[in-house]
Amino acid sequence: MPDAEQRASALFAATFSRAPDGRARAPGRVNLIGDHTDYNGGFVLPMAIDRDTELVFRSRQDSLVHIVSEHGEPAMFDLDHLSHGDPPWAEYVRGVAWAMDVRDGQGWDGAVASDVPLGAGLSSSASLEMAVAEVLARNQDPPADSKALAVAGQRAENDWVGMECGIMDQLTVAASLAGSAMLIDCQDLSIEPIPIPDGVVFVVLDTATRRELTSSAYNERRATCERAATDLGVRSLRSIKVQDLDGVADSLDIVASARVRHVVTENDRVVRAAGALRERNLAVFGELLNESHASIREDFESSTAELDMIVDTAQRLHGCFGARATGAGFGGCAVAAVDADSVDAFRAALIDEYNRRSGLEAKTFECRPAAGSALIPIGSAED
Repeated sequence: MPDAEQRASALFAATFSRAPDGRARAPGRVNLIGDHTDYNGGFVLPMAIDRDTELVFRSRQDSLVHIVSEHGEPAMFDLDHLSHGDPPWAEYVRGVAWAMDVRDGQGWDGAVASDVPLGAGLSSSASLEMAVAEVLARNQDPPADSKALAVAGQRAENDWVGMECGIMDQLTVAASLAGSAMLIDCQDLSIEPIPIPDGVVFVVLDTATRRELTSSAYNERRATCERAATDLGVRSLRSIKVQDLDGVADSLDIVASARVRHVVTENDRVVRAAGALRERNLAVFGELLNESHASIREDFESSTAELDMIVDTAQRLHGCFGARATGAGFGGCAVAAVDADSVDAFRAALIDEYNRRSGLEAKTFECRPAAGSALIPIGSAED
């Protein structure tokens, strides 16, 4: 099958009567550990993956954007008169334009294709947002940096689309470095690259289930965490330490206490997991992944039967250091850290057992740490 760049180029050629003058690429991401900590001001350890959203475009002489996608109906809107509209996927495009406050903007024709699975917890929406942001920022002076683009993407999801996500997805997609995971402090947006050691391969485990986060329990979980922080008298749950949890249990109801316990212990696990990767201690790193999934399942209750099944299967297979649900949960994918020499046997055994137990058809793929989003002129050395 042609890759996303080839499919986007073919779609552009089939739709528009002129040649493109540029393209933007933006990766998906897999979160190794640290879920539901970003909007609580905590730590996350994601990495961009070598699967991209590609946006091939050509500038127009007016302020209109005409964009087509392999995944939905085409959309057209005016950068100078933004409003909500159909099709739903294009709300992410309009939202980024709104969040970047593009006025008197130069319009463009564009075609989108993506190798990032939709609704799987691998940040397909943030990937689209950052590709669009790269195009919208092409004429800015001074140019916007990756953090500014990420903040605009988060604002688009929060205030235009209505998904109360944190900053992790957009910042990972925009700012990642090839070869490294990114330890992100979501309180001050500082980033430390954590090189991925030799000997480990990250395998995405697709349960063949999907979720719609804007209609899921995600926003409810965030609201619970914010109320708990208010009740505890802190700015965010980042301020709570593991040793404080006994007092938290006395101050909150059972559900809120469990949500807080996940966030606080997950922050601790993220910091220790980054240290384990620095020290190339894959056994400890894997144990932390397993502990994280148990917390997601029991305290945050954002796992599903299918995620639990695929993670349990992975954890028991030879060569697996550890596994956990990735992304926000409520369906989608898990990630496993696997010994590089065992990957082929691991993938075959996992698919066989999960498919037999679940009646679904899992997919797996290896992913490698990729660079963040970029704007690429057609005909450049990278193109």
